[in-house]
Amino acid sequence: MAVIEITQANFEETVLKNPKKVLLDFWAPWCGPCRMVAPIVDEIAEENENIQVGKVNVDEEAPLAIQFGVASIPTLIVMDGGEVAAKVIGYRPKADLLKALGL
Repeated sequence: MAVIEITQANFEETVLKNPKKVLLDFWAPWCGPCRMVAPIVDEIAEENENIQVGKVNVDEEAPLAIQFGVASIPTLIVMDGGEVAAKVIGYRPKADLLKALGL
C-alpha cells in the first residue's frame, strides 16, 4: 500500500477513522536518522496491505507533532482504533517496527 502524506486536513479521515492500524512516521527532510528509517517504513507499507502508513513532515505539520508529543525525530507511532498503541523513537531496525505493529 502506498505511503500517504499526513496533514491536519486529512488526519481525522486517514488516521482516526481508519479501520486499519496506522503507522505514522514523524520526520523532516534535514534529519539523517529519518532518511535512514524511510526505506524501512516504505518496505513495511509495500509488504503489509492491512496497515496504512503515513508520513508527517514535522516542519510543515508542527501542530500534529505537538499533539503527539514528538520531541525527537524520527518518531514512529502506531495508531489502532484512533488510539496510540505504540511509540518508537529514533532509528530502529525493521524487526523493532514490526514488533511495535504486532507483526
